[in-house]
Amino acid sequence: MRVESIGKLHYKNDGLPTGFDRQQEPMHIHDGVGLIWGSVRDPMPESAGPSPLFSELGPGESSYNRYDQRIVELGTQWLKERATSPDAKPWTLFLGLVAPHMPLVVPQKYLDLYPLDEIQLPKLLPQDGFHRHPWVDRLALHWNHDAALGTNERRKLAIACYFGLITFLDERIGVLLDVLEVTGLINNTRIIYTADHGDNLGSRGLWNKCTMYRESTGIPMIIAGPGIPSGKTCSTNVSLLDIYPTVIDCVGLEQTEEESDLPGASLFDIASKPDDPERIGFSEYHAVGAVSGAFMLSHGKYKLHYYVGFDSELFDLHSDPEELCDLAKDQRYQGVLADMKKRLLEIVDPERIDREAKRDQNDLVQRFGGPIAVRSMGNQGATPTPEKFIAQEERS
Repeated sequence: MRVESIGKLHYKNDGLPTGFDRQQEPMHIHDGVGLIWGSVRDPMPESAGPSPLFSELGPGESSYNRYDQRIVELGTQWLKERATSPDAKPWTLFLGLVAPHMPLVVPQKYLDLYPLDEIQLPKLLPQDGFHRHPWVDRLALHWNHDAALGTNERRKLAIACYFGLITFLDERIGVLLDVLEVTGLINNTRIIYTADHGDNLGSRGLWNKCTMYRESTGIPMIIAGPGIPSGKTCSTNVSLLDIYPTVIDCVGLEQTEEESDLPGASLFDIASKPDDPERIGFSEYHAVGAVSGAFMLSHGKYKLHYYVGFDSELFDLHSDPEELCDLAKDQRYQGVLADMKKRLLEIVDPERIDREAKRDQNDLVQRFGGPIAVRSMGNQGATPTPEKFIAQEERS
């Protein structure tokens, strides 16, 4: 069976044994190490300096846009070849697209779909008097992306560009689905569409990812194909940990004995069963701007944010899906808060993991010469576009 990738992977380099028979146009992290300076957290510097997140913003065509278009072209060609080669089945293809991603640059026709006078400003803005959770406030001030925007007009432009990039991405995916339809592969191909994170998109004065709020941790997870209920919305908590057992299930393999204790379950099974409110949703963060480890646990209608060394946050997602009202200090919810913390501790020891993460990051920083040397490397992007796409951009 062929197992291939086209597009972004985010490994150290294309020479590692990643399990793919072939990588086409792979995109990997910067120099195989990424943002080393983001590991300088113990102690946490006061500031990472001016945010470059919006140094490019507005209509245009970025190297990432061109990269995504190329990936879809290669994916289209690959699928057509599979359809005309009887001996090329079964197969598994991973397609890694970048959008929507910084820089927020998008061709004008997509930006035109979202007029700025129809864009609403983000919720819970500090400039309007909202007080962020102390852990979140420390994260925001470490690298103040919102200050780099500066005005409400630019905030609206950033949101419109992000929406435009989503539409740009949807169109690219539509091209691939059309190929599956035309070639007849749609009848015996299962498709999983997902992502690795969301974006705060200005809520609470936050941009990019890095938080436990749903804007950041809630990601698309759509599956389709033979044997999958059509048009069903499943509210069971799922995560990227479920992808591996899903792929194994899809190709008719069984997990080895060593893999039997791995977390996760087949999304195909989950989609075919009644919703399971007892299934846990979990996330954690120990990277850029995090003064301590942050952990998220979702169970039933409640969602806990546990910050090492800080008070927790608690939300009722049924009555408050936008997480506007923190219930952690409400006496009526102390039993719920205690139960959620108990469930978290059954999965992980937050304080121990926080110490281990900082220890490992300190070791990494020292290998690269220490905090001063690492920070002098600058705010280089973790995922550079392959050179030929950058060269096109410079010529344009």
